[in-house]
Amino acid sequence: MDDKVVVITGASAGIGAALAELAGKKGWKVVLAARREPELRQVAARVGAEALPVAADVSRREDVRRIMDAALARFGQVDVWVNNAGRGISKLVSELTDEDFDEMMRVNVKSALYGMQAVLPHFQSRGRGHIINVSSMLGRVPYVPVRSAYNAAKHALNALTANLRQELRERYPGIHVTAFLPGVVATEFGVNALGGGMDSRKIPGAQSVEETAAVLLDTIERPRPDVYSRPEYRQQVIAYYSSEDLAIPEPGAPANKRP
Repeated sequence: MDDKVVVITGASAGIGAALAELAGKKGWKVVLAARREPELRQVAARVGAEALPVAADVSRREDVRRIMDAALARFGQVDVWVNNAGRGISKLVSELTDEDFDEMMRVNVKSALYGMQAVLPHFQSRGRGHIINVSSMLGRVPYVPVRSAYNAAKHALNALTANLRQELRERYPGIHVTAFLPGVVATEFGVNALGGGMDSRKIPGAQSVEETAAVLLDTIERPRPDVYSRPEYRQQVIAYYSSEDLAIPEPGAPANKRP
């Protein structure tokens, strides 16, 4: 019987909340983590009785450890850990401060590192498990200059994801490590970016959270190393790195415009 226990960070809204609801419909047990406790509890109520909300700041290692402890105390195991928490920025490289860069690395990279390190011993003891790091197309192709340090953080996250996969491949073949790479998704990501920005929900062609979460759910059911939320994104990556000037514009989003 498929009875997974799934931990999802950044679960109070957007992709994380949508994934939690889909997982609940599958009958899976879901641990939801985010800083905004009222919103988190609302999502948990929609997921159902097998949802455990844990208010936590995943940029703090002790909070991530607490999420893991709460999951084990309630459900006795974890099968899938989805590092979904993240935040954007709207500043060019020339405008970045130390604090801007540190914030992007703390929220987008260190939070995922803490999650990987928190759940990994449990997965190793069981010989199986699945870590999914929600990255971005901007972590493959930095189309948008004003996302600067966010792009850099997601590139770093992709490298850590690949290196963990390599680390585990021979000794722990039952532990899957996935980089999930969406493009523009219709969430509050843009308006919540450091420095503000265009509402991602108003960008033409933005993928719905429901569609994105459905691809993520399929990734849990059929683990693969790299998963793009739309199949055409893979070809965009290949085209970018095959070009001589590495300056292919993102369709519908001119690179010289602030989103």
